[in-house]
Amino acid sequence: MGGGLGGLFTGALLAKEGYQVTVIEKNRVIGGGLQTFSRHGVNFETGMHLLGGIRKDGAIYKICEYLGIMKDLKIHDVDADCMDEITYISDGKTYHIPEGKENFIRYFQSEFPEEKQGIRDYVEELYHIVDEIDFFYLRTENEHIYSHDEKFYWPADKIVEYYFKNPKLRDAISYMNPMFGGSAGHTPGYISALINVLYINGPSRFVSNSQQMAEALARVIEEGGGKIVSGDPVVKIDIEGRQMKSVTTESGRQFSGENYICAIHPKQLLRLTDAKAFSKAYRNRINEAPNSFSSFCVFCIFKPESFPYINHTCYLQMDYGKVWHYGEYDAKDWPRGFMYMTPCEDHQGPYARKMIINSPMPYSVCSKWADSRTGHRSEEYEEWKQEHLDRILDRMEMIYPAFRDKCEYVFASSPLTIRDYYNEPEGALYGLFKDCEHIAESQVPVFTKVRNLFMAGQNCNVHGFCGVPLTAINTVEAIVGINRVTNKINEAYERSK
Repeated sequence: MGGGLGGLFTGALLAKEGYQVTVIEKNRVIGGGLQTFSRHGVNFETGMHLLGGIRKDGAIYKICEYLGIMKDLKIHDVDADCMDEITYISDGKTYHIPEGKENFIRYFQSEFPEEKQGIRDYVEELYHIVDEIDFFYLRTENEHIYSHDEKFYWPADKIVEYYFKNPKLRDAISYMNPMFGGSAGHTPGYISALINVLYINGPSRFVSNSQQMAEALARVIEEGGGKIVSGDPVVKIDIEGRQMKSVTTESGRQFSGENYICAIHPKQLLRLTDAKAFSKAYRNRINEAPNSFSSFCVFCIFKPESFPYINHTCYLQMDYGKVWHYGEYDAKDWPRGFMYMTPCEDHQGPYARKMIINSPMPYSVCSKWADSRTGHRSEEYEEWKQEHLDRILDRMEMIYPAFRDKCEYVFASSPLTIRDYYNEPEGALYGLFKDCEHIAESQVPVFTKVRNLFMAGQNCNVHGFCGVPLTAINTVEAIVGINRVTNKINEAYERSK
């Protein structure tokens, strides 16, 4: 259930194990965050803009090689000498951050020489934390119980404060926050460490569109005798005792199998059944659990040869001290910051054809229109959306004068759009809010109380382009046996060298 990144990777890995897989997706187009849509003849990615772990020797590269799809993917690496650019309006400072652990360290040391030792210690700490996570490196898991570094579950912002005194450095080095929905005092240090290490090691982009990965994974499933059912959402699941029997779709079709995997938000799963297998306490925990923040997105199509192609990701921050508070909203100063990028096209030249701008926004800002659906919203909502779109364009003109004049078309989406297309409660970008104070309550295990029902996707373990496929391995190994798939992936990669 769910044909997004988690469902497709889980299905493809099971197909490689000889299982006959059926993926049922509510949308007509599969892919979830991999979906691409077209406006005025231009393709836009909906979610997967930055890719970590897909360079050679990376975990996702190895998985894709094992599945036989790496050759079908068009991937482009960003500039090594500047993988990310951050501009602060308050002091006019722009940071150009290179990829690679040592380059990253040296760059920040050159900008903040008085914090030289703290910078090295901080980055080493990030790598140390990540080294404790076996599945990140596709290492076979140890079965004995072990403990983590003290800072593993510290709030991520507390780790930053531990190593640095300079408030500007604290903010600048935390610039990746929008990629994991960080919140002061709550986001676990290991979540921040995973994302930072992924991108310090070198990010990449899809060329043309991200839908290519969804289609490649679907081919693996279909070549294994499976099928993809899209545009027909599951509306009911049948559970007897602690055994799942079947699922029924909106069109009335019924599907049954040996095992069932839920790759949708657990809250959506609970809406499909009243079975006693899920206790009242569990239902209450899931239904009351907070979600991560959402995003307001602006999409620009440029006039020919009017705006340069930028082969790295850019961040605009209005001031220092705001980066850990994106989940908050103040009408007076929104947006406090955002990420923008010019996606790579086939035969990319010196000029960009399009731009995507993502600004964090809590769902509550637009919850007054919660009962509406995409394409059927009120005039009041459209005016609200236009006002917020204009605010972002105003910010862009602070660093690119006459930015509006370079745009042929501009349109936007809100947290409501994300909610409707991804079937994510409150348009949550990263699913359940990960909270180090309530870590067991902010994610779900791959096993459920129903013996043949398993969970997959961003609400288990870690979200994102790297975390979700790795979690797919956990889900598959819950069915086929611990370390079985991990060993096969590593053995296949060693043979290919």
